[in-house]
Amino acid sequence: MEPALYLIPVTLGDTPHSQVLPDYNTEIIRNIRHFIVEDLRSARRFLKKVDRDINIDELTFYAMGKHASPEAFASYLHPLEQGMSVGVISEAGCPAVADPGADVVAIAQRKGLRVIPLVGPSSMILAVMASGFNGQSFAFNGYLPIDPAERTKRIKMLEQRVYTEHQTQLFIETPYRNAKMFEEILRTCRPQTRLCVAAGITCKEEYIRTRTVQEWKKHSLPDLSKVPAIFLYPSTFTPFLPPTEASTCPSSVVETNPNFTPRM
Repeated sequence: MEPALYLIPVTLGDTPHSQVLPDYNTEIIRNIRHFIVEDLRSARRFLKKVDRDINIDELTFYAMGKHASPEAFASYLHPLEQGMSVGVISEAGCPAVADPGADVVAIAQRKGLRVIPLVGPSSMILAVMASGFNGQSFAFNGYLPIDPAERTKRIKMLEQRVYTEHQTQLFIETPYRNAKMFEEILRTCRPQTRLCVAAGITCKEEYIRTRTVQEWKKHSLPDLSKVPAIFLYPSTFTPFLPPTEASTCPSSVVETNPNFTPRM
């Protein structure tokens, strides 16, 4: 196996790893003895889920804590500089995407070290895929401000960007504040603005729905208090359809149609 900094995706919840991660990842993991991790406990749990025979005590872990310095991150790469592979494991999903692992990767790139991303679930990409929105131009905005006035201002700004720049906007919130965020969006945005809520992606509680703000107000809102969720404003621009066809596309609920036959 080529010595490299391997970016190892993790399941987004209690989903069986075989459902979302290829066998190739398991083979790579079995040959790594040094791991840079966001959370030590969850990383150990993930590794044992991937392979029960992995001896955790034989592995070396380096924590990407909030107080870790760039100097510490650089030292975590010493094994790789000596010819040994190093793995990066996030708490969920793909490492280095909206994740402190990005700092480690940046240092590795500056040092000219080999970086290899492995295949796995990304909640952002999966949300865009299932939303029915324009995936040709989208932006992930992370967490919005906690201050109510600043949050409202940000929500309006992102909505306006959809209409002026034709760019789909994504953002997240801490699960226990999801309900307040949802209510704030419905109170703030235009009735015709479409909103997708993608929660618990790949898990049993998966919930993905796209409706206009006006339509959301007519339905009971899902309980998202304990589920990681992504909120998406869509671009109304559909680059793959002629103007007349794009303008007649329904803007209401976008859901999977089992009878749909894709055009090849």
